[in-house]
Amino acid sequence: MQPLAERMRPKSLDGYVGQKHLVGQNAVLRRMIESGRLVSFILWGPPGVGKTTLARIIAQTLDLPFYTLSAVSSGVKDVREVIDRAKKDLFFSKRSPILFIDEIHRFSKSQQDSLLEAVENGTVTLIGATTENPSFEIIRPLLSRCQVYTLQPLNDDDLLGLLDRVLKEDPIISKKKVEVKETQAMLRYAGGDCRKFLNIIELVCTDYDDIEYEEDEEEDDEDLATDNVVVIDDARVVARLQENPMAYDKGGELHYDLVSAMIKSIRGSDPDGAIYYMARMIAGGEDPAFIARRLVISASEDIGLANPNALLLANAAFDAVQKIGWPEGRIPLAEACVYLASSPKSNSAYNAINSALQTVEQTGNVAVPLHLRNAPTKLMEKMGYGKDYKYAHNYEGHFVKQQYLPDALKGARFYCPQSNAQEDRLKAHLQSLWGDRFK
Repeated sequence: MQPLAERMRPKSLDGYVGQKHLVGQNAVLRRMIESGRLVSFILWGPPGVGKTTLARIIAQTLDLPFYTLSAVSSGVKDVREVIDRAKKDLFFSKRSPILFIDEIHRFSKSQQDSLLEAVENGTVTLIGATTENPSFEIIRPLLSRCQVYTLQPLNDDDLLGLLDRVLKEDPIISKKKVEVKETQAMLRYAGGDCRKFLNIIELVCTDYDDIEYEEDEEEDDEDLATDNVVVIDDARVVARLQENPMAYDKGGELHYDLVSAMIKSIRGSDPDGAIYYMARMIAGGEDPAFIARRLVISASEDIGLANPNALLLANAAFDAVQKIGWPEGRIPLAEACVYLASSPKSNSAYNAINSALQTVEQTGNVAVPLHLRNAPTKLMEKMGYGKDYKYAHNYEGHFVKQQYLPDALKGARFYCPQSNAQEDRLKAHLQSLWGDRFK
């Protein structure tokens, strides 16, 4: 017997659930399908949102040959064999067959390279599916030949509409007497994953350990069988699944979304948002060391010179987690997270190094001024290395004006103090030394 997810797999766009921004009326993919002019594209989204189903619907609607490869089990040889078969199809038809590659982000560079010519000359129309950001996982030449469309997790209305369809249309479950009392646990465990949601429905509806019987002495056995009721409520779902609904793929999109949200909350000085997203990662089983590393980075990038103690505290939290372990390690992480979010912010050091790197890239290896060069040999000394260098500690206040940047970059500014108590003091000090240079 086919699983429910396969039985409910739609055959047309009318039965497709979610992704209205792509397949709704006048949406980009619907218009492409209706016009019959298909281009290569990549579907990017979390598991269970309909990437494979959408690719199959497109092929079926347009009546095109459909080849499929899994990046997990296919190699360059498999790719070339499929492309050779596609060339034969193209010989008898003017329309390119579809090559669907599931988990295309798992293809190596050489495997992706083997697709380029076939995609470029139209031998195949490539539809790739990935749960990872294509910008990081797909080689640039292939990415430039494909459109990228983002699929979103299904919302609660989409999933509840699907539940209603299952109860009415599925040839097996529709024959059962199902009473839906609560759906919050189903939605929470599914997390916008259509496939997982259907698996939950199937699990709950086919487990009869505690089915309630509404007995009536006047009913015969046959009638009694039809009165067996499957009650769907939160307690039943939780009891049947026995898993952590917050768990997530540590290499997947949600992993990066949550840490990004935590860092942006810290940067935005919202300790409540920062600690919430940290809690999401902890509940999902994230590696504490990963969270600690991100806090150390944020302390340098976002708090920086506005509060140099932030880096010390973040680093101390990292050390504490490694020393005391888990779950107590969550406490120093939380302390650091709240402290960073509540601290004044400055990215002046971050901007300074980025600006300096950009200048280095643009100007190359500009000569270091002779007076700043080391002179370990007599020859170098004769060539003027180190000549006229002024040793700052020999002067009042341990400072003397002299040129440190190369002649070609004289007067360039990389560090620009920002407005906060700590950097106001630094700026005043630099102005006392250099005058107008640090206005």
